Amino acid sequence: MSAPSPSASFISVLVLAGGGSSRMGTDKALLEVNGRPLLRQVYDVAVRCSPLVYVVTPWRDRYRAILPSDCRFIQETPAPAGEPPYGPLIGFWQGLAHVETDWVLVLACDLPRLQPSQLQHWATQVLSDNTEAIAHLPQGPKGWEPLCGFYHRHCRPSLETYLAQGGRSFQGWLAQQPVQALRLEETDAAAMLFNCNTPADLAQVRTSGYP
Repeated sequence: MSAPSPSASFISVLVLAGGGSSRMGTDKALLEVNGRPLLRQVYDVAVRCSPLVYVVTPWRDRYRAILPSDCRFIQETPAPAGEPPYGPLIGFWQGLAHVETDWVLVLACDLPRLQPSQLQHWATQVLSDNTEAIAHLPQGPKGWEPLCGFYHRHCRPSLETYLAQGGRSFQGWLAQQPVQALRLEETDAAAMLFNCNTPADLAQVRTSGYP
C-alpha cells in the first residue's frame, strides 16, 4: 500500500456508516465486493488520504472485527425511538465536532470504486483553495455529491443553523452555501461515485467491476 499523500496531515476523513440500509435489506457496510466488506474497502482508501480517519456509526461493536484494531470510532447518536432516522447530514454534523484539521473528507461507506489517486489530487487542490467555499464537491446528474467530498470545519455554524430550522437535506443546506466544484480527471472516473444502495447495485458491481 502506498503512503498517504503529502497533504494527509492537514485533512481528516469521516467515513459515515450510520445508515439503515433499508433499500438493501441488510447492512450494506458488511457486504463483500472482491472478498472485502464495503466499509473496509472505503476505510483502506481513506487511510491513503490521511492517517486521521474516523468511522462515524452507532454500531462500533458491529464493525470492530472488519476494521483494524487502531481504527478510530465516533459514536453516532441515533434518533430517539419512534422518530424518523436522522440521515447522513446529522451523522456528518456529529462527526464534525471531533475534527481538528481545517478540512475534512467525507466518504459514504458504500463506495466500492473509490480511486485514491483522484481523492489525493482533489486534496491538493482543496488545500490550495483561497475562495470562500465551505465545501469542494463533485457534481452528478442530481446535483452535488455530498458523500464524497471535502468540507471546511468552519461550515459548522451554518450547518447548525440549518439543522435548528429543521433542515435534514445535504442538498438543501448546500444550496445556501458557497460550494466549489471538483472535476473528475478521467472520463471513466465517474464510476468512483457509484454507490451500492440496492441488491441490483451490488450485483452490478460484483459482476462487472464498474457500474
